[in-house]
Amino acid sequence: MGRRRAPELYRAPFPLYALQVDPSAGLLIAAGGGGAAKTGIKNGVHFLQLEQINGRLSASLLHSHDTETRATMNLALAGDILAAGQDAHCQLLRFQVHQQKGSNKAEKEGSKEQGPRQRKGAAAAEKKSGAETQREGLELRVENLQAVQTDFGPDPLQKVVCFNHDNTLLATGGTDGHVRVWKVPSLEKVLEFKAHEGEIEDLALGPDGKLVTVGRDLKACVWQKDQLVVQLHWQENGPTFSNTPYRYQACSESGTFLGLGTVTGSVAIYIAFSLQCLYYVREAHGIVVTDVAFLPEKGRGPELLGSHETALFSVAVDSRCQLHLLPSRRSVPVWLLLLLCVGLIVVTILLLQSAFPGFL
Repeated sequence: MGRRRAPELYRAPFPLYALQVDPSAGLLIAAGGGGAAKTGIKNGVHFLQLEQINGRLSASLLHSHDTETRATMNLALAGDILAAGQDAHCQLLRFQVHQQKGSNKAEKEGSKEQGPRQRKGAAAAEKKSGAETQREGLELRVENLQAVQTDFGPDPLQKVVCFNHDNTLLATGGTDGHVRVWKVPSLEKVLEFKAHEGEIEDLALGPDGKLVTVGRDLKACVWQKDQLVVQLHWQENGPTFSNTPYRYQACSESGTFLGLGTVTGSVAIYIAFSLQCLYYVREAHGIVVTDVAFLPEKGRGPELLGSHETALFSVAVDSRCQLHLLPSRRSVPVWLLLLLCVGLIVVTILLLQSAFPGFL
């Protein structure tokens, strides 16, 4: 038998590094690029429309936002605002999706091309802030908001960005080991402190104001503003632990499932609380997986999932976005369990009555 393969949902014209899902509009947002090197590889953020077509989840390009010489390496989503990590900077983008109020009849009849349909002159306008692309009555506009430098190391690079629970703040981390917290959307800095020696791998802002960081220095820390609350350590209770360096890689919110992408391109889905593996595709991409994202179970999520329990998207530097579907696991309905219990009780009583007359 051949190796198990995951369906390719979309292929971009550049390496993909970051992924977000907007469940309210049913959008998959994928970003990346070739950077500032003059190799001819573009840089951009692609907005894909997710749809159920003939019982299958599909994605079509709704809008391509050109980021010029800046490759987007990380993304965070807060409503209609994207925070994009581009080199040493964080760029805020606002996007809007809405139905067209009307369209030119001649345009409808004169074009039979499939894929993104643009207004006359849209190719030139797309290079500017506020560019728009249309598809089948949908219209999407992207506007560049504020941008700020967020990392100041010798080779500066923003590695991670995240919003807080009410989307009023965002936190950034990079190669210089500093955490910086910014107001949204003004990007006015409200907090800065040294969190790690070396690169910050990931961070998360909690609803209680606490901040969790993990770094390349093998430390994981919990902060209250700039004050260290607790630092996590590996428990050295095994014979090889003391000689083996373990590094915290990521921190995330708890949920039903855990999605995993590996440096060899494999993708897996686990039950979060038990780490039972439910899905695994070895070397799905064949090269390092750069980001994964679940289709949220809100907004248009249930409609797009169909008969599946969850959907995981993965992207890699091979320019591909793959879809990983977990079929709904068979389970006995609660009403049937109750009916079986009642039936068992009745049968038990009848047997006792038969064996011991006058039992009741």
